[in-house]
Amino acid sequence: MASRIREVWLVDYARTAFSRSRPGAPERDVFGGLRGDELVGHLLRGFFENNLADKTIKPEDLDQVVSGTALPVFENWTYGGKIPSFLGNIPYDISTYSVEKQCGSAGQAMCSGIMEIMTGYSKTVLCTGFEHMTRVGMDQRYNPHMKPNLSLGTKKSIWYRKDVEIMTTISMLQTAQKLYEQNIGTSAEVSKEDLDKLGVRSHNLTVANREWLKGEIIPVEGYEAGNPDNKMMIDEDKAARPSNLEDVSKLRRLSKPFYLKQNIEGKDIGGKQAYVEREGTKEGVITAGNSSPLNAGATACLLMDAELAKQKGLEPMAIIKSMGWAGVDPTVMGRGPVPASEMALKHAGLTADDIAFWEINEAFCIVALNCMKHFNIPEEKVNVMGGSTAIGHPLGATMIRLPGTLARILKDKKAKYGIANACCGGGQGIAVLLENPDA
Repeated sequence: MASRIREVWLVDYARTAFSRSRPGAPERDVFGGLRGDELVGHLLRGFFENNLADKTIKPEDLDQVVSGTALPVFENWTYGGKIPSFLGNIPYDISTYSVEKQCGSAGQAMCSGIMEIMTGYSKTVLCTGFEHMTRVGMDQRYNPHMKPNLSLGTKKSIWYRKDVEIMTTISMLQTAQKLYEQNIGTSAEVSKEDLDKLGVRSHNLTVANREWLKGEIIPVEGYEAGNPDNKMMIDEDKAARPSNLEDVSKLRRLSKPFYLKQNIEGKDIGGKQAYVEREGTKEGVITAGNSSPLNAGATACLLMDAELAKQKGLEPMAIIKSMGWAGVDPTVMGRGPVPASEMALKHAGLTADDIAFWEINEAFCIVALNCMKHFNIPEEKVNVMGGSTAIGHPLGATMIRLPGTLARILKDKKAKYGIANACCGGGQGIAVLLENPDA
């Protein structure tokens, strides 16, 4: 086998709408009557019938199917990726597997597919990601199948890890709060108002661009929220709403302060007294207005060896220029996108200044702002059609949504390069760098 690295194209991308998940009240989730793997099944059937038929690509043309989900238990158990593939009418003789990298699961599905094609082991790979946070929640109240090993936080246990702080690590809210506090007194410092402003921007941009976003959505039958008997096609994201800073600033604070005495640079930031003086409260800064909601949804993309795609007369949505990933302190997992993006930039031979548009996952607005501050990215380059605060963040699906949306933005704006990135629970980051060949 030749050792050269092959060029990989993102040929097509689609997703379902993202519903607003309601753990404990499935009748209020428009997708509450569907399993997460069934969302994938509907999406893949529609993807081949509506998007790929014109490109003369059939399910039997695939060499591999890779699926990702962040919570692969209960209904989300994929049987090695076979259940979603069966539901999507993929022939049984097509190889499949499933990956889990928390919020980067779909991105890891993409990266795995990309590397298969780059090395010549596959030529056509279908990647998909899904999550149903109503039916398989990330909260143990609604998901008894999640049982993290808490002995990591027990000092008398042989598994004790002081550097992991497991109770912070498994609380996404608290990792965001700690990131916020660690940045106080640094060049990456932001205020709660900055977080809220980004959240407001995200909602208002998403609302303003609903029709544009529908261009990547394959409608799936669900029902009216709160009325399961009223069946309807769901073709738009359900969490976005017109927003204003005054209302968002009053939302209940969900995180608890750490009252850190030192910032990430080791400088004294005063502990509790200084925090209360700065914030005007003993409460944390993370709210529903500056973080992503819980969602259900599925995403899919088709990757192909560029030479094969050319033989078929296809054009790329984007060229995969490079990828990146990283591990970071799990108690501030939101730092992950920075080193992951640095890896992607290094392998592409580019700098942050070369990147025209960024899709940074707004799992929490502090995560996006931290990345923006590090790379000195102006707001007008980031999440320009809306962000995950409003569009939604079905964990295992997001990191196909972000590159797919980014590819469409690069085409529309006639821009050359873009990066999509996300932080991942447990202290990781993932990034994909795209090139628009038409720019």
